[in-house]
Amino acid sequence: MGRSYFHLHLVSDSTGETLIAASRAAAAQYQGVASIEHVYPLVRTRAQLDRVIAEIDNAPGIVLFTLVDPDLSRRLETACEESGSPCLSVLGPVLTLFQSYLGQSSTPRAGAQHMLNPEYFRRIDALNFTMMCDDGQLPETLESADIVLLGVSRTSKTPTSIYLANRGYRTANIPLVPGVPLPAALDHLRRPLIVGLVASADRIVQIRQNRLLALQANSQTEYVDRVAVANEVNDSRRLFGERSWPIIDVSRRSIEETAAAILDLYREHKQKFIAHG
Repeated sequence: MGRSYFHLHLVSDSTGETLIAASRAAAAQYQGVASIEHVYPLVRTRAQLDRVIAEIDNAPGIVLFTLVDPDLSRRLETACEESGSPCLSVLGPVLTLFQSYLGQSSTPRAGAQHMLNPEYFRRIDALNFTMMCDDGQLPETLESADIVLLGVSRTSKTPTSIYLANRGYRTANIPLVPGVPLPAALDHLRRPLIVGLVASADRIVQIRQNRLLALQANSQTEYVDRVAVANEVNDSRRLFGERSWPIIDVSRRSIEETAAAILDLYREHKQKFIAHG
């Protein structure tokens, strides 16, 4: 049985990131169905909205929107009703709940979540640090990291680091390579949380084989040998255990799930660090 498709229109007066994240989380719950995304960011005038409505009329489907201008919202809802396209203000129910609990109305500001506030600059700083310290670079800066990830090749160190950096956490990652010593700085770190990432040998071999295939490289190497990879993983587990570093198995975890587990460990680590001065 083939996949079925539907049109999904995402209309935003900002970047559209909120809509994309929410819609993909919902769509992932339906197997065998895929959306054809139409993303319309920075829709802030009636003329811009009219062009969007024309697109919706041409390809009816589900319409999700985040428009803080009530006139634009009403115009879009009326047009969707006329074309038979169900529509929903994604932030509407959330704002209603906030208003009910806080006892005050919101102040409409398109793209307010993207304002250049201190948290924004903290995220940019974290991303810069993380990119500079990717794959074992600049080991002399490790003490200024929030989190340091270690693991053998293809344990999702870099994407997890970038995800954490986007949340505002300075994250360095260090590859474990057979025969290559660890940075001496690791023995003296106090501030950062150090976490070991592992995965099943079968999973790592599969990812490495795909990597070599993409690079059109020789696949007859210990890099993808099942026994050699199993030894790498076992050695990494032994190292983490000897150093009392927490271990997270990423075999069946998404990047988001791995990051959530790391942040739980980080909160505990930070409390202990503060308590011991």
